[in-house]
Amino acid sequence: MDSTPTGTPEERLAALGLDLPSPPSPVAQYRPFVIAGGLVITSGVLPLRDGRVIAGRLGETMTVDAGVEAARLAALLALSSVVRAVGTLNQVKGLVMMTMYVRCATDFARQPEIADGASQLLVQILGEAGEHARVAVGVAELPLEACLELQLIARS
Repeated sequence: MDSTPTGTPEERLAALGLDLPSPPSPVAQYRPFVIAGGLVITSGVLPLRDGRVIAGRLGETMTVDAGVEAARLAALLALSSVVRAVGTLNQVKGLVMMTMYVRCATDFARQPEIADGASQLLVQILGEAGEHARVAVGVAELPLEACLELQLIARS
């Protein structure tokens, strides 16, 4: 892993030239996050660019680089839901778990590389608090033909 970044999470985000987007609105009957004990559990988040779902299938219609970028965008959206739950990035005590589903060709085996796009960005923003356990799996289909779906569990 990279060395721990310095500064506050907000300063790190700004240094990366990024802003947290508005949290995603549910597309069906569910909450964008639930607080249980000291945990914030986000619903699955699809990657969005200019308000549109990034659709595709890794290993068929999308490159690994495009998947990594989509993972980064989804991580920012999921993190924005966590921030909505706790107030600020500084109040995120740590990430516990990230789950990523990658819509991909049957012979595609680079799901961990796609998930690293999100994992590395979360550590760049949150420092050690961004380190997390992780699952990255390939699936045949996702809602709205999204290329991936990401969920976070965070401590507040």
